[in-house]
Amino acid sequence: MKKILFLLLCGLANWATAQQKFYHLGDFKLENGQVIKDCNIGYRTFGKLNASKSNAVLVPTWFTGNSQQKSFVADPKSFVDSTKYFVIIVDALGNGVSSSPSNSTSQKNQLFPTFNIRDMVVASYKLSSEHLKLSHLYAVTGISMGGMQTFQWMLSYPDYMDKIVPIIGSPQQSSYDKLFWNLQLNLIERGNYSPEAMASVNALHQMHLWTPSYRAQNTPTTTYPELIGKLEKEAQTLNAYDWASQLRAMLQQDIYQGKTPQEIAPLVKAKVMILVAPEDQMVNPLAAIQLSKILKCPLVLLEGNCGHMATSCQSDQMIAHIKGFLDK
Repeated sequence: MKKILFLLLCGLANWATAQQKFYHLGDFKLENGQVIKDCNIGYRTFGKLNASKSNAVLVPTWFTGNSQQKSFVADPKSFVDSTKYFVIIVDALGNGVSSSPSNSTSQKNQLFPTFNIRDMVVASYKLSSEHLKLSHLYAVTGISMGGMQTFQWMLSYPDYMDKIVPIIGSPQQSSYDKLFWNLQLNLIERGNYSPEAMASVNALHQMHLWTPSYRAQNTPTTTYPELIGKLEKEAQTLNAYDWASQLRAMLQQDIYQGKTPQEIAPLVKAKVMILVAPEDQMVNPLAAIQLSKILKCPLVLLEGNCGHMATSCQSDQMIAHIKGFLDK
């Protein structure tokens, strides 16, 4: 019994303390022909690869997020249980860990090339296939911008994984999404990437994470000054150039590339389950809902007034559905 407890604690410790690792891609050519020099992709792994190498799950990071923040998905109580799966959490280009405007030595800040969501996916594929030597993945799943990357995996490498689970992402940016992302980008560019610009951008971003009703109910007017103070302090830690680089990537995001959803449907080989929040104020759910109907795949609605943060408010529901889908 003591031995079992010791092994369990060791496993939990591994989940909590997985080291940051990097794969050096060299000069990485982007879809637009530009090149990220000395490109590095950050990642963390949790759990163990089984003998048949059939239990690997790749998890791309959300907008401005990193693999350390995303490590909760590998918790045995979360939806990609690292006691069962070999979990690979990949830092997206531009997040400040993988190659980004802020950490590039030769292409600093505004000199950094413009990349897109497909470039993020290609980099993750190279990490998985070339560095980790995986010929196949069991699943790909991600939240928000991670969900956008997950949708792209579906078409970029259709035979490379068995299952796909995009969570509050979108296969194609709606006009509402583009208006929102472009407004943030304009504030940054017109504000010369200043801390003052990022204070406004962060407040705007935080406003859209939740629904108006949630904010009104959960932030009394008496505590509003505290909220603004917190957001302005948080904005001081944000890098405007990194933020803008990922905004540009999302503004271009469109898995269809001139085709219709009906035309791309036969190209999808993996089993798909899509999760959306109907009240999402940040990533409009309509395109994902439409695609779920065309693919005739399971659609999970994370109801409630938490909006984009439904993954937190309805986490038990989300975990149950994803676990059920992955464990089949």
